Amino acid sequence: MLKNTIHWRRMFQIDSLLNEDLGDDLEKVVFMHGHDREGHPVCYNVYGEFQNKELYEKTFGDEEKRTRFLRWRVQFLEGSIRKLDFSPGGVNTIFQVSDLKNSPGPGKRELRQATKQALQMLQDNYPEFVAKQVFINVPWWYLAFYVMINPFLTQRTKSKFVFASPAKSAETLFKYISPEQVPVQYGGLSVDYCDCDPEFTISDPATEMTVKPGTKQIVEIIIYEKCVIVWELRVVGWEVSYGAEFVPNTEGGYTIIIQKAKKIAPNDEPVLHGSFTVSELGKILLIVDNPTSKKKKLLYRFKVKPLCD
Repeated sequence: MLKNTIHWRRMFQIDSLLNEDLGDDLEKVVFMHGHDREGHPVCYNVYGEFQNKELYEKTFGDEEKRTRFLRWRVQFLEGSIRKLDFSPGGVNTIFQVSDLKNSPGPGKRELRQATKQALQMLQDNYPEFVAKQVFINVPWWYLAFYVMINPFLTQRTKSKFVFASPAKSAETLFKYISPEQVPVQYGGLSVDYCDCDPEFTISDPATEMTVKPGTKQIVEIIIYEKCVIVWELRVVGWEVSYGAEFVPNTEGGYTIIIQKAKKIAPNDEPVLHGSFTVSELGKILLIVDNPTSKKKKLLYRFKVKPLCD
């Protein structure tokens, strides 16, 4: 197998491929973002981008374009692999996530053919560089497609596969990737850092909680000093009510309503942000009321900042 791989690398001209300009049309289709719980870099593959007819035609319109796509895919993977740590004990594999939401269906022969070619090529020449392959937002038809390509996959490759339906996608990702590392579009808290959202980054850990059906979950943040406290909170899928209060320690003190209880719909802002200037000791209560018959995943994190005079 090693001899075949060496021959393939020569034929594919891997070293020159790294410097080849293949454009940036596919930068939203495949991208690196964060790390899993074991430190593997995570690569996202977003097949729904190919719903764009112009991009689809430009990528798979003929044999030459499909070959160019395969070269781009290998170029991206090869570049990512060369950033891994191959020293003893180092992280030398990649965690792959394939998002099949809105992916073109099985009728798209060109995509199906290119996907099969890519899987075979990666399996033959990069077999040990994938730590796990998680498929999310998996539609029913993809499982039928998987049955078709299953005979062409080795048992070792298949053992790394995990499939998750749309309803289970975020929950499945959180098993392997911390919520603060998961992009916001996949149920996590991670957004590209910018001046408009300076409070939290991918390195700020989040806490996960499960809100049982028909119950109210209260996150209690104890305040030990005068400060400004900032937080962000998300319930995957929402359909819950959210409110926030400050309760002072002083006997007879008045509870301050920071955020009046409000129902949050799935299409509302995915991550809610809050802040409060604390002038006396007490506690912040973040209240999530789940009236549905389904359990919900609650994510939150907070920071305490000194109170400037």
